[in-house]
Amino acid sequence: MKKKTGVKIAALLMSFSLVAAGCGNSNNSAAGDSKTLKVWFMGTADTVEPIAEMYEAANPGITVDVQAIPWDTAHDKLLTAVASKNGPDVVQMGTTWVPEFAAAGALKDLTPYIEQYPSMKAENFFEGAVETTKYQDQTVGIPFYVETRAMFYRTDLLSEVGYPEGPKTWDELKDASKKLVEKGGAGHYALPIEGKDSIFPVIFAWQNGSDIIDTNRQPQFNQPAYVETVDFLKSFYDEGLSPKGTDLDTVAAFKDGKMAMFISGPWMIQTVKDKAPEIDGKWAVTTLPAKVTNTSSIGGADLSIFNYSKNPDEAAKFIAFMAEQEAQLKYYETSNSMPALKTAWSNEALSDPMIAAFGKQLENSRPAPTVKEYEEIAQAAMAAFEQITIGGADTQTELDKLNDKANELLGNK
Repeated sequence: MKKKTGVKIAALLMSFSLVAAGCGNSNNSAAGDSKTLKVWFMGTADTVEPIAEMYEAANPGITVDVQAIPWDTAHDKLLTAVASKNGPDVVQMGTTWVPEFAAAGALKDLTPYIEQYPSMKAENFFEGAVETTKYQDQTVGIPFYVETRAMFYRTDLLSEVGYPEGPKTWDELKDASKKLVEKGGAGHYALPIEGKDSIFPVIFAWQNGSDIIDTNRQPQFNQPAYVETVDFLKSFYDEGLSPKGTDLDTVAAFKDGKMAMFISGPWMIQTVKDKAPEIDGKWAVTTLPAKVTNTSSIGGADLSIFNYSKNPDEAAKFIAFMAEQEAQLKYYETSNSMPALKTAWSNEALSDPMIAAFGKQLENSRPAPTVKEYEEIAQAAMAAFEQITIGGADTQTELDKLNDKANELLGNK
């Protein structure tokens, strides 16, 4: 999710255009065979193949050809498919990749199919997940699975400082943090402020009412809400409530009681259970503390039709099937990836209180700005955050420079 559209896709398109006209591809017949549906999924095939078999059983004569692609090579493989106009029928898209590949014309507008298949309708899914499927005036994907960030906390330690259910507001977060560090003494912290995670400061900025980049493509990094957010996060470093270095192992510190809280995604539930069995029953997960709101981020993956598919109608039918509860719950079973479908969350499989906390947080979550330039802007924002919090730069001055840089990348100047 770190590559950019522009030069890289343009270069590949040029190189492939020189050979595409005169050279066939041995895979073209398979892609054009209406009985075979080519689908690309990220990760391992064993998470998807059971669902593909369910689809084949319900649709005799259709073969679903699943190709699993490791996440670390998926972006380049997709770039190659766009350049050659030869790829899958259905493709799983990381949510932050959608603006890039939609801008390159790689993803089909699904609007006509949404009217045909009720399971694709936006109201079925978490609102934040639906936002990830939009590009300009088109819907180029259907939510598949989701993830968000929530608060992990030591129930025993937070109870001792007056917050048995965790802090619910920014003020409570600061108060609890001060009391935890005072009680623990040297070497103890409240929680890590993840400056090298580009979405971390953004979550707090949303909570404080900042849009980051507004609907007119105007960056908001030097506006009061964002400036106040950065100063709030910086205060955790300044007051010794968060470690400045990156060498502190979060799970080990959580286990030892040297850090009683951290913000992360659902993947950390099993990690804590596996690495810190000693604290079983002494920790929980809850929604994030609020300022104006308690908004968190939303990520995950969408399903899209590759714009050069020879089987778009069958691809749409497959995506509609993947959007239904049976398929979404099956994928949760095989991969532990949380369903994007809201009604799936009433199933007993998702009733564990820790998982349910993420379901509650998903009700108030949003994606990173859906502009194709955002990945580069995010890198600049992380650098500015480090200059302010670690390097001692003046907050307003540094954020003015960041805003200028964002305007330049967005083509506003």
